[in-house]
Amino acid sequence: MKKDLKVTLGQVGDYEIRLLKVFEAVVECGGFSAAESELSIGRSTISNHIANLEDRLDLKLCWRGRGGFSLTGEGVEVYELMKALFSALESFRSGVNALHVSLTGELRVIASDAICMDPQSRLPEAIAQFTRAAPDVNVLLDVKALNDIERMILNGEADIGLIPYHRQLSGLKYSTLYVDPCHLYCSRSHPLFGAKQSAELRDQVLRSKVVHAGIHTSPDVGAQLADMNKAAISYFYEARLAMILSGAYIGFMPESYVERQVEAGDLRALIPDTKHYALEVTAITRAHGRANRARDLFMALLAGN
Repeated sequence: MKKDLKVTLGQVGDYEIRLLKVFEAVVECGGFSAAESELSIGRSTISNHIANLEDRLDLKLCWRGRGGFSLTGEGVEVYELMKALFSALESFRSGVNALHVSLTGELRVIASDAICMDPQSRLPEAIAQFTRAAPDVNVLLDVKALNDIERMILNGEADIGLIPYHRQLSGLKYSTLYVDPCHLYCSRSHPLFGAKQSAELRDQVLRSKVVHAGIHTSPDVGAQLADMNKAAISYFYEARLAMILSGAYIGFMPESYVERQVEAGDLRALIPDTKHYALEVTAITRAHGRANRARDLFMALLAGN
């Protein structure tokens, strides 16, 4: 018997969008139970929504049961198509909002490690000024890894990224915010903490185990680490500082981040005349695309204008 042709998907309306939002939450939370608190609805209701979405798409999107939650091949493709759809809808919303005098919608700011609370970033002040100037705009602030921030800005998933400058990508626009000196530190419990400045100290430093970010950053950072004993990787500053404070490793840190520990005598900069580099903190935005007045206002406030 000849198999009946499947009915193709018709118009995508508000109902389908709501079902896709449920599907997005389930996928990103890793299952139905984990999505309950995110969606504020019960598991049985979530299950019904996913079943309705599968019926409307005429596709099996996921497996759920004793074996756990997993996406089917079709589910993976629908998830990727859904993200592209939501991105297009957000671009449309942002474009329409840019046509109005009053600012509405969302401003999505993603910062790299430790920048949010660095006084030099002026981020709290910029947020306060922005919310007074554009009270109808919701500000979304999050922290991500460096490469994730670049990808999110390029893909239109975020409006502004705050990162240490390390390379120039053609699709991004860069605006320097401030420069933070970085030095090589050891803790009070490290054997070199009490060592005097000498030619031998440099050799001891080069032999000591150093913890580093584990990614390609600026050429200055690479040059500083080139002749050192790279023994451990810790991307985020908080974790890297913990490893330095253990006394087992030395490592580079921004002056502003470890100021309290240095003043307390828990950290010491090693051969600061040669082992140092400048960390340029930069705001990145998409180089091309629709006008975004909320983004431009926030960028001006970050720059102190």
